[in-house]
Amino acid sequence: METEKRLALIESIAEEIVTREELVQMLDSGKQLKAYDGFEPSGLAHLPFAVYRTITIQKLMDAGIDFTLYLADYFAFVNNKFDGNMETIHACGEYFVEVWKAAGIPVKKLNVVWASELMDSLKYWDTVLNIARNLSNKRNLRAMLVAGREEAEELTVAQQFYPSMQVADIFMLDVDICQLGLDQRRANILARELAPKFGRKKPVAVHHHMLLGLQGLKEEDAIKAKMSKSKPESSIFVHDSKEEIEKKVMDAYCLAGVAENNPLLEYSKYLVFEKFKEMKVERPAKFGGPVSFASYQELENAFKAKELHPLDLKKSVAFYIDEIVSPIRSHFEKDAKAAEMLKRIKEAGKTS
Repeated sequence: METEKRLALIESIAEEIVTREELVQMLDSGKQLKAYDGFEPSGLAHLPFAVYRTITIQKLMDAGIDFTLYLADYFAFVNNKFDGNMETIHACGEYFVEVWKAAGIPVKKLNVVWASELMDSLKYWDTVLNIARNLSNKRNLRAMLVAGREEAEELTVAQQFYPSMQVADIFMLDVDICQLGLDQRRANILARELAPKFGRKKPVAVHHHMLLGLQGLKEEDAIKAKMSKSKPESSIFVHDSKEEIEKKVMDAYCLAGVAENNPLLEYSKYLVFEKFKEMKVERPAKFGGPVSFASYQELENAFKAKELHPLDLKKSVAFYIDEIVSPIRSHFEKDAKAAEMLKRIKEAGKTS
């Protein structure tokens, strides 16, 4: 595949590329490139994880990138997920893999790596400590105060190793591209800064968009407003019933004529139009009758012009989200092994 086509695929999922010039050079080199995305096994699968991430991963695979799914079980342990129970954390990681399979990701074509496997070597911890030696407390803290770790005085000593461990992952996995969300930007930039000191290649950071939670952007920080498993009220899970999805979407923030920070327009752009060629809106004749949009921009323009009512947008988004998650939900309802996985994670979530 030509560099231009590969670059277009990667750019289509990127909110930011650090740097584009370096990425082009990598693509032009003809070398087999490696990328990764990391996940702490914790909680149930929601739209950003099970749907949006599968879109980004598939596009990188289509661009000929060798992709690694990194199951960060020890990171979940450090952050006390499931009360630090490694057996449950590992079970959640296996559930994650099952979700990806159900979502259509060809897992057998990917590298699935567990942090506990990568960390089972002196070389890994030697790398961690050497990275830590090159970080001041201030720089380390700056790399940490993202993704829920907001209060420095509440951090455990183990959590303060988090940035050094993230950078060590990048070096030990020997990746060319870090394809993570904007909430992981600081760790990726830290890896780029330290790479020359360790004789490592400087990774390109491809940061994807952070989907807004159902409540919209009520805070200045978009990362805090993202759809998060730790904030169930902000999330749609792939195991939600059609009725639950409809209720959540109907209660979502959606101001008439306002496109900015509108979660339903975001889901239309990043999910619906990635999965469907058009988006249909069913409505009574007295309100204009059924209408179809061939592109996201058409939809946004109509909404901003108040030609499309928030209620009609909500009904359409609820329908398409249900269509998208239905195969995943169905798999966990019909497959006995998958159903048992889901049951275990739900029960663990109630007690942790």
